[in-house]
Amino acid sequence: MNGKIDYKKDFKTLYMPKTAPEIVDVPSIPFFTLSGSGDPNREAFAEETAALYSLSYAVKMSYKSDNVPAGYYEYTVFPLEGVWDLLDRSKPATDKSNLKYKIMIRQPDFLTEPMFERFLEQTKKKKPNPFLGQVRFERISDGLSCQMMHLGSFDDEPQSFARMETFCEEQGFIRTSLLHREIYLSDPRRVEPAKMKTVLRFPVRKS
Repeated sequence: MNGKIDYKKDFKTLYMPKTAPEIVDVPSIPFFTLSGSGDPNREAFAEETAALYSLSYAVKMSYKSDNVPAGYYEYTVFPLEGVWDLLDRSKPATDKSNLKYKIMIRQPDFLTEPMFERFLEQTKKKKPNPFLGQVRFERISDGLSCQMMHLGSFDDEPQSFARMETFCEEQGFIRTSLLHREIYLSDPRRVEPAKMKTVLRFPVRKS
């Protein structure tokens, strides 16, 4: 593979959608994943995220090691993603302590299960993190989905989801799950809420 892979250019359909709803078919993708629950503003969530990033950067920087992975190519580390659900559906979605999630970072296609085990052990030694032992390497396929780019605060996402559901009704699609995926293209510590970019996506089927 020639040239550096940049998800914003080479996987533009999945990571840089328009600000209007659209239907896409998402293939099977390799991820490092970590499951949890509770308010994402708590310290534990930050540590979970750090575990995913430290492992992801270990893979990216492995070209400097004595054991470069077969098929290695240069690439930009993919953004953090999360699939969100509720622990108790009788409670409102605004209750962040009631959230259930699987956060993840996409990995390059050359990564294998044995490589994952190797990088996991290396990272545990170099950057100890209590959540590294919970990280999994798995392939996930969203399949047929509705998605759009949400501009603004996380608290304003319900408006975008409403647009997506209206679009699906008009185009003859039905949302098949209350779960949804978010892809975080902005760092909330550095970008003001009004300018944040988040890809929103949920599974659908033709009605």
